[in-house]
Amino acid sequence: MEKVYYFDNNATSRVAPEVAKEMEPFFNELYGNPSSMHFFGGGNQKYMDLARSRVAKLLGCETSELIFTSCGTESDSTAIWSTIQSYPEKNHFITTKVEHPAVLNLAKHMESKGYRVTYLPVDTAGQINLDDLKTALTPDTALVSIMWANNETGVVYPVEEAARITHAKGALFHTDAVQAVGKIPINLKETKIDLLSLSGHKLHAPKGIGALYVRKGIRYSPFMLGGHQEHGRRAGTENVPYIAGLGKAAELAAANLEKENTYVKALRDRLENGLTAAIKNTRVNGGGAPRLPNTTNISFEYIEGESILLMISELGICASSGSACTSGSLEPSHVLMAMAVPQTYAHGSIRFSLSVYNTEEEVDYIIKSFPPVIERLRAISPFAEGKPLFGTEACEPHHH
Repeated sequence: MEKVYYFDNNATSRVAPEVAKEMEPFFNELYGNPSSMHFFGGGNQKYMDLARSRVAKLLGCETSELIFTSCGTESDSTAIWSTIQSYPEKNHFITTKVEHPAVLNLAKHMESKGYRVTYLPVDTAGQINLDDLKTALTPDTALVSIMWANNETGVVYPVEEAARITHAKGALFHTDAVQAVGKIPINLKETKIDLLSLSGHKLHAPKGIGALYVRKGIRYSPFMLGGHQEHGRRAGTENVPYIAGLGKAAELAAANLEKENTYVKALRDRLENGLTAAIKNTRVNGGGAPRLPNTTNISFEYIEGESILLMISELGICASSGSACTSGSLEPSHVLMAMAVPQTYAHGSIRFSLSVYNTEEEVDYIIKSFPPVIERLRAISPFAEGKPLFGTEACEPHHH
């Protein structure tokens, strides 16, 4: 294929050239094990320290509060299990119906082990109501986990206020900030957030590296046991090239924050407005709530999202019908179901997620290419005459 129009950055992003360059020496020249006593391995510690300080600067926290992990899922699991292990006298966990599977499937597993889990609902704009959190909190609550921004709709949640409410009730607060880090300003020093997860491949570092922020002074129980790495908090030989890459990506993300919220947001708005103006019967999911600057989730009525993806893929356009971790499923997205998106729309939802590498020309190509695709699919859709899709009026929200 001659040209790829890549609009799936919430699934993964390209590795920035500067990041690849930063990583290169650690494969061939500086390949020592940082836990070694000799200068060649131990000397790599300074590069890990540099990376840690760069990530800490992006998050507004202390370097001692960061643990390098393999990905966002490991960071989520570590945060949740650590709290459960550290507070065995508490048996209640609060999260939302729209979390990433990394949190939802763990919550489901915890229920099977006898934990009580409360799933906070969202409104039709995809936003939570903090009164629901206040009502759900009990003296038995160990942890509240609410994502900073939704991976499918880009909706940004009031996690700073949620953390304050949670702390006042004596529970810990975790946020899966995988989609938010590098896209919106974060300053953890000014919040009551205790634990935060991030993933490198969402901000132009490679896949296979993440980090977990653990507020100084909270009880912490390691998820992986073994060696003394990461000050005894995460065993396993450190992935030095990828840690260096994440550090460089964090430095670039800090420098590009303004560009994300001006240039990328303008591109996103141009795409959203262009498609909704050119195509009838569309809706922007989460459009009424604060959102990430790079994400839009648009539903095209009476069509299957998978059919759209297959047809635009032939035109070189890469987008998504939801989370990459659930894209094998033909069920409508659990996020859109929780938002009570009408079922005639929910199945035909496409997520476009942009980055600083996208251009106006690429956006205009999508705006031009999409209407004929939608027209063609609606012409052959058995549902386009208003027949019910699966016999129900709306996708019922359900617990995951």
